[in-house]
Amino acid sequence: MGGTSPVARTARTERPDGGGSPISQFDEDFDRLALAGRDCVVLAVSGGSDSMALMQLFTGYAQRVFPSLRVLVATVDHRLRKEAAAEARFVAKEAERLGIEHRTLVWDGAKPAAGLMEAARDARHRLLSRAAQEAGTDLVLVAHTMDDQAETVAMRSARSEGGRGRAGIAAATLSGGETWFARPLLGARRAVLRQVLERAGTGWIDDPSNDDFRYERVRMRAMLNNEEIRVFGEAARNEAARRQALGEAAAALIDQHATMPVPGLIRIEPALFDASGKHAAIYALRILLSTAGGQTYLPDERRSAEALSAIMRGSSRLTLAGAVAERSSAGVYLYREYRNLPARGDTSLLWDGRCRVAYAEGRDFEIGEPDKATVEASVESSPAGVPPRLARAAYARQPAIWRGDECIGLAGDVEGTTCEAVAAPWARYLPSFDLAAARAVSSLIGAGAVPKPPFNGRSMRGT
Repeated sequence: MGGTSPVARTARTERPDGGGSPISQFDEDFDRLALAGRDCVVLAVSGGSDSMALMQLFTGYAQRVFPSLRVLVATVDHRLRKEAAAEARFVAKEAERLGIEHRTLVWDGAKPAAGLMEAARDARHRLLSRAAQEAGTDLVLVAHTMDDQAETVAMRSARSEGGRGRAGIAAATLSGGETWFARPLLGARRAVLRQVLERAGTGWIDDPSNDDFRYERVRMRAMLNNEEIRVFGEAARNEAARRQALGEAAAALIDQHATMPVPGLIRIEPALFDASGKHAAIYALRILLSTAGGQTYLPDERRSAEALSAIMRGSSRLTLAGAVAERSSAGVYLYREYRNLPARGDTSLLWDGRCRVAYAEGRDFEIGEPDKATVEASVESSPAGVPPRLARAAYARQPAIWRGDECIGLAGDVEGTTCEAVAAPWARYLPSFDLAAARAVSSLIGAGAVPKPPFNGRSMRGT
């Protein structure tokens, strides 16, 4: 995000090797979106060529196929460059020309000194999600392309990142458990989208940061040729299919062999560890450890495989990903380790990454870990067959409601409060290729149902 001015361009031809896709192909991409029954769709448009092409193509498609669909264009001004306001006005003018609405969303407030790019991304998703909710929809379309996909996979390969990350960018991602960010142009080349703009006589804005070699993505973009982009794009599709299949296998194991006898305590039957599909068993264990420990990221595959081997050899206790795994005659139990629990008074309603706590505005409540009396009362009412020591450990890591110096009960048990379990690995972002695993975990811990992805699997034209 450099300080020089962005450059407005009229579209120019940059045909990739092998030619371009016809406009009808984009219609087929949009056909896969579940648009029937929706009143509104939000388009995230920055002014760059990819998002301008998305606006041009989707607006024409919607007007022809879903004429009653409200299309709202949203541009985020992160307040990081003085040119951003002018870029938003440029997009607003083009939206007006197409006969659709436009909103500028502003990220106000102090900006972090470290991790600025990630903070900006989170703010962008938060603002777009809020705009979608206000417009009465759960669907935002963004303009990632095959070029973006190839760059992402190439960067991760260069950093020797393996495993799940090789699947690259998902076709859709659920943000905050409520808004889908779908990428209908993920199979399109950037050069083809610029051809679309050229034919329409529509310009775009070149952000100088896209030529700033301080950024890893810019360096990678300059290195990749057309064939490499095709190869990395194909590799991402294959890895996404593998990740989805592995997630489905892990989900089946979780459904069959995992239960939650008390809040915060996951019990795994030994049969899961003896499963013939060792990769799926390791993946299931990684998912369950992160869920129990409230971690966004899954533990390292190698360390998880070692943990699985240790459990199979009969190890009685180990700690990984913020979770404790204990083996007993009844199976393996997972629960949150005791250290680094949120301090009392923490205002985050996503408590410890594991629970979404809410209470009526104006109540003089604080959220914190429970006192001994509250824990013991909960243990006494726990189901038969649950080892009291393990139930005690689990309840001691659950959120409680405090009024001053008094603990008045566990969150959700106190009148006027709610406590919803959250599948920690996907609390912020759920890629569509992880849906099966997320649903299995959500069912296990009693979390809310995972919304259906914004795809219908077939054409919806003419309905």
